[in-house]
Amino acid sequence: MAYEVEAPKYVRLAQTIQSRIEDGTYAPGTRVPSENQLVQAFGMSRPTVVRALELLKRDGWLESRQGYGTIVRGRPAVVEHKDRRGSEALARDESQAPGRLVEVVHVPVPTRVASVLGLPKRAKVLMRRFLAEEDGEPVELVSSYFPAGLVEGTELESSAPLGGGTRVHLEARKRVRFDHVTEWVSARLPERSEAELLDLPDGVPVLSVLVVAYDASGQALQVSDVLLPADRQELEDTYRLN
Repeated sequence: MAYEVEAPKYVRLAQTIQSRIEDGTYAPGTRVPSENQLVQAFGMSRPTVVRALELLKRDGWLESRQGYGTIVRGRPAVVEHKDRRGSEALARDESQAPGRLVEVVHVPVPTRVASVLGLPKRAKVLMRRFLAEEDGEPVELVSSYFPAGLVEGTELESSAPLGGGTRVHLEARKRVRFDHVTEWVSARLPERSEAELLDLPDGVPVLSVLVVAYDASGQALQVSDVLLPADRQELEDTYRLN
């Protein structure tokens, strides 16, 4: 079944390094092991190691300093602010939460999601898209993706709002168990349909919190892309000066 395919090696390596940053193994301000050391420690090729490090640099966990190598920046401050948002994507009761279920449809897997689920580019996944609102204003757009093999025998394909949250539903129907979550934060310009749903003017970016939920074996069960309008977020303490 599709959801049993492992994520690419560079993604798994990046997640391992991220976990070591979070648990203090690689402390902020220290150098991470060299590329050669990582190649030897994890038994992976140099291109895989380089790609994992570049991913972590892009998302703010690491930075390159001339003459010092690759330095740990620590947990990006923006992640601290968005953790609650990401966790809510797994627990949200669509039947009770303010907002509306926009669509439930099988779509070609987005590139970022495919890399996490280990799916080929042309694979189809189920997407449930929910627009959350506060005081009648759209505040986040959550697109949750599920491998085809995981939705069989569930109500995830129903166009009706799902009660209890996707985590509770999947654990009850598929006898899977959610164990841990990783979140990858980045910024981008929204697609036209996303901008329209979030009521964004042209040129306003969104923060994307890619929430990946795993079972204890490390298999990804659900990927949710939580989009937050950048013009409605408090970001004054998320930037670092070198």
